[in-house]
Amino acid sequence: MKKTDYLLSKYIEALIDYIPNVVGALVILALGLWLIRLLKKIAQRVFLKKRIDPTSISFLLDGIIWALRALLFVTIASKLGIETTSFVAVLGAMSLAIGLSLQGSLANFAGGVLIILFKPFRIGDVIEAQAEVGKVLEIHIFSTKIVSYQNQVIYIPNGILSNGKIKNYSQNKLRKTEVLIQTPLSKNSQVFIEKMQELLLANDLILRKPDPRILIKEVLDTKMTYNVQVWVENHNHTEVSSFILQKGKEVFAALD
Repeated sequence: MKKTDYLLSKYIEALIDYIPNVVGALVILALGLWLIRLLKKIAQRVFLKKRIDPTSISFLLDGIIWALRALLFVTIASKLGIETTSFVAVLGAMSLAIGLSLQGSLANFAGGVLIILFKPFRIGDVIEAQAEVGKVLEIHIFSTKIVSYQNQVIYIPNGILSNGKIKNYSQNKLRKTEVLIQTPLSKNSQVFIEKMQELLLANDLILRKPDPRILIKEVLDTKMTYNVQVWVENHNHTEVSSFILQKGKEVFAALD
């Protein structure tokens, strides 16, 4: 038998002998992914039953899933005949280089931990951060998912989010609404203020305490600016702002 034929036969034999390992690894992969999905559902139910803060649930689930995936990866490597002790040693040696190359991701993970611990916002809150305004949908280990009023889904890295300025519009139940109304200069400013005050007090969405206020903000040669200040519940802010603008236009038109 020629040497090349002999080597080829040996390669084929080795490949045939290795097929059970490959099949076993694929079976472990399929079962592992199915088991991870099952454990995720079970963990989610347990977290909800224990009444864990919804803000923490998605973050914890992400951590559990990634840990289980890493364990599954090592198990498959072992099934394929890769020496796990040397594999772990190599992985440990690589961790430094990986850590240096993934500094941004590590910062985002640390930022996620800070958000979970100090809770500057929770799932369901409306926030403004990084020039974006939206409702918080999920907090993942690397980013926070929000949806804007235009129904656009936005992902903000946790590192930037935890180190930046955050406005939380939902943390307090009440909100002060200020609306500027600009009108042509008129001698009937006092009448305008009285009429507007009546309309504000008649609106059930506007709180009586603190009292609604209408101040003259600016007077120029041809125009005047009023600052209307009222207190409302958070979810009524947009509707009340629109009401004030509409009524301000109607009241001034009626004074002509």
